[in-house]
Amino acid sequence: MIQFAESLFKPLPFLPSSRAFLLRLLMLPNFFYTKAYGLENLDGTGSACIYAFNHNNSIEVLMVPALIIYHLGGRMISFVIDWMYGKVPVLGSLMDMTSPVYVYNKRSRLRWIEAKRMSRPADATVERCAEKLRSGQSIGIFPEGTRNRNADYLLQGKPGIGHITLKTGSSVVPVGIDFECRRRKGRIPVLGRTIVRIGKPLDFQHQSEKYLALLADTSYKSNKSSEINRMAADVTNEIMISLAELSGKRYSEPCSVIKKPFTTTTINPKEHLCRV
Repeated sequence: MIQFAESLFKPLPFLPSSRAFLLRLLMLPNFFYTKAYGLENLDGTGSACIYAFNHNNSIEVLMVPALIIYHLGGRMISFVIDWMYGKVPVLGSLMDMTSPVYVYNKRSRLRWIEAKRMSRPADATVERCAEKLRSGQSIGIFPEGTRNRNADYLLQGKPGIGHITLKTGSSVVPVGIDFECRRRKGRIPVLGRTIVRIGKPLDFQHQSEKYLALLADTSYKSNKSSEINRMAADVTNEIMISLAELSGKRYSEPCSVIKKPFTTTTINPKEHLCRV
């Protein structure tokens, strides 16, 4: 009981008292349903960075971000999310507190919500995320782009995360979301005991310098766009490979990416457990 109280009242220096109280309420399910590994990898993420997550079901969109923000002492992360979540009563208010980057390319099945959809070009999302990072604000991305209920494989990663990483030179912290049920029964639950594995930050500074130099090179005419997109795709797939190892799923990357052996070292049942 004492350990639980100490965990629940962890200092949250980056939040006012009212929001700190709300975050503690949102954390309550995590204390009962979530095991977190690799929390020590959050210690060196004081500067703005990109948090990348695999995506399985709806409930994790609240639980896992709350977990990460809580262990960052209340330091906020702006998540890239579908615009319709911001129009849902109560949920929208919670989302707005993180100053999210809304994406408007999907349609809502509800007419009254669809009527509120804005029209924005896809590349605007990349630049809005880059602006957040340059201003010192971390962002969170689910690069699969949608819920993936396949218990064995990740979806192909969207290249937007690669462009954002290369435009800003930001490090990427991969966060794998897994479930005890997936491992035992081979399925993704609607709600179940969750395993969160936080990987070491990935550094793409060298690739970023090449990317930015290519963007600035006005003399480079031939296939410039293709080369830029290839660089972003390679970075995206490196991130997805890390997410595969952390989530316990597999990832089929394109042939242009150097193959890396799939390992299960990050899901060793004897790994050190960091209590939430």
